[in-house]
Amino acid sequence: MTDGGTVLPWQVIRQDDNGNRYRVGRYATQDEAQQIADSLDGRGHKQLYWVERIGQSAHGDRNAPSERRSR
Repeated sequence: MTDGGTVLPWQVIRQDDNGNRYRVGRYATQDEAQQIADSLDGRGHKQLYWVERIGQSAHGDRNAPSERRSR
């Protein structure tokens, strides 16, 4: 997916207390996505945030976090 021609291959995912997962946003770099995840994680809520590359996931499980986790 692109935003005005820019490739955004990294996404931040949030998982709430009930195990529901939501995409927070898409970003151009892993570092940019990680900064957002860290910022959200620093708010002290119980949600879990992680960064993953779109189209890739751990061990082929599309629902599993594949990159560095926050929290």
